[in-house]
Amino acid sequence: MALVAGVAGCGGDDGGGGTQAQPGTFEGKGPITWATGKDTSGYIKSALDKWNKDHPSEQVRLIELPEAADAQRQQLIQNAQTKSDAYTIVSTDVVWTAEFAANGWIEQLPENEFPLDKMLQPAIETAEYFNKLYAVPWRTNGGLLFYRKDLLDAAGVTSAPKTWDDMKQACQKVQAKNPGIGCYAGQFEKYEGLTVNFSEAVHSAGGVVVDDQGKPNVNTPEAKQGLDFLAQGLSSGVIPRDAVTYKEEEGRRAFQDGKLIFHRQWPYQYVLANTTDGSSKVNGKFAVAPLPGSSGPGKSSLGGLNLAISKFGKNKGSALEFIKFITSEAEEKVQLEKTSEAPVYTALYDDPSLQQKFPYLPMLKASVENAVARPRVVKYGDTTLAIQEEAYAALTGKKSSDQALKDLQSKLESISK
Repeated sequence: MALVAGVAGCGGDDGGGGTQAQPGTFEGKGPITWATGKDTSGYIKSALDKWNKDHPSEQVRLIELPEAADAQRQQLIQNAQTKSDAYTIVSTDVVWTAEFAANGWIEQLPENEFPLDKMLQPAIETAEYFNKLYAVPWRTNGGLLFYRKDLLDAAGVTSAPKTWDDMKQACQKVQAKNPGIGCYAGQFEKYEGLTVNFSEAVHSAGGVVVDDQGKPNVNTPEAKQGLDFLAQGLSSGVIPRDAVTYKEEEGRRAFQDGKLIFHRQWPYQYVLANTTDGSSKVNGKFAVAPLPGSSGPGKSSLGGLNLAISKFGKNKGSALEFIKFITSEAEEKVQLEKTSEAPVYTALYDDPSLQQKFPYLPMLKASVENAVARPRVVKYGDTTLAIQEEAYAALTGKKSSDQALKDLQSKLESISK
């Protein structure tokens, strides 16, 4: 957060400074729009149908953004920089809050109108800038390890791996019986998912990307161990070469097609991989475990989406009421049951009936509570691009891990000035 404080003055004169901003009045009522990533589950459409039926004069129109988070961010920023009223509500990655609030692109929201006391604290923190609420947690997220339990059982591996070495040894045993299957994959294409996976590897080896004072500290032996896990995994074949082209969906399809033993993924994969319509070859054959690390359980990057109101949108009163509806505990339960997305309400993780249907909920809750945030900085776009560039260079063999981390440290120090 020290990085954020150092550049807080970048905000515009229209309420972007964070410390002086006051919540808007949110009085306008009427039709609104919601700009968010592609609705692959169908849940959003069903929620909009419910709202629109009950609010004929406050219809919500969905505007689907590109699949990749980087492209979503670019489109949202372009809209905000032109002060366009095309978007009323915007879905924001949990690491965009500081950037969007400091630049005056989203409204400060009235905290007392949302049940924040019932939500997971890490999710709430992602929606705040200088201790003021600029978005409402909608989905949180923690990385999990999906694995082929049937293949591990057949190979005599009785438990999920807790360390990277455990995972490699399990793969060797499974591949001895199934030589064509890949060991492990995550999201290693050069996009936001690589920032997530790189950060997880570094944190899971005991390193940091930025330290407690907000200073870059990535050129360390611990960070090298994390990056080497990924880079050496690719060079040795533990990670299939195709994995450098994987985003979430490419990896999901590979796992569902039976091409992977282990897959680092968000929980939304659970429902899709368990479908019985023929789209998944692994339904009923896999289980979920915490991410492994260098010497014990790893640490996930904190993921998720928040909902914010554009500074330039129309009918903000209707927008505020719709956000209350879509982020309510009742709707979050519906969303969980339909999509296996991670809710933000603590009680849903502790519900026995939901745990029976989604047995991974306790470990997902632990993953979220122990997750490490990506750098919360105003210049997040520059920061994540630097991470992606250097991590990808190491993964593809264009640079050694040592050189990539040295160059990344230099870039992050320059960005934070």
